[in-house]
Amino acid sequence: MSEPLVKSRVENGVAEITLNRADALNAFTPDLLKALIAAVKEAEAQARVIVLSGAGRAFSAGVDLKMLQDATFEKGKVDNVFDNISVKAIDALRHCAAPVIAKVHGFCFTGALELALHADFILTTESTKYGDTHAKWGLRPSWGMSQNLARAVGVRKVRELSYTAATFTGAEAAQWGLANAAFEDKEMLDAETATRAAAIAEASPGAVAAYKDLYRLAEENPALEDALAEEQRRDYPEITDTMDRLKGFAR
Repeated sequence: MSEPLVKSRVENGVAEITLNRADALNAFTPDLLKALIAAVKEAEAQARVIVLSGAGRAFSAGVDLKMLQDATFEKGKVDNVFDNISVKAIDALRHCAAPVIAKVHGFCFTGALELALHADFILTTESTKYGDTHAKWGLRPSWGMSQNLARAVGVRKVRELSYTAATFTGAEAAQWGLANAAFEDKEMLDAETATRAAAIAEASPGAVAAYKDLYRLAEENPALEDALAEEQRRDYPEITDTMDRLKGFAR
């Protein structure tokens, strides 16, 4: 039997979803993205937090460029090549009920970076190589790069990175605010990600879901007074464990 394109397992409330085209540096194909969507949908019904990673030497090299050799492009977009599966994959991550941690090592280029930026946050290694190479290949972003990367590192910095298609490291990604932290090696990345995922899994799932919703509101950048009023207005009936948790508090 052939290996699945995406592996998934759930343990102690943590779902680990792994892109599994290691021989191709987990480069994206429509079938891989379809498998990812299915894995995310299944995991969010079973787990309190999702860790997304890549098998082998990389998180992902991005879109499989071999696939694009005979493709027909419409004004630099790759969406038609993927039958818009890419948009559905992004939506699955972005609107996932469970928080998503992108655990990034090795390489994370272009489409892979776009995908990772739709996770709730990114953890990485210092030596991981990143880049936005759309301009190098005569492509334009359509999976969220121009908006999410600009929010992460600032407009002036993102212009430099995207116009030049420059490669940068995980250490730089953490320094600029793209990644939450960069660790010395993969072993440490695995351990630190597991610690953070376990902490999320142990928290109130309803409260975490409320935070996820409210931070989406913050991303919309409303006027502060409007945002404060909206925070008060929204109700989260799924928070049902308050008293049980308070009863467990030891003085």
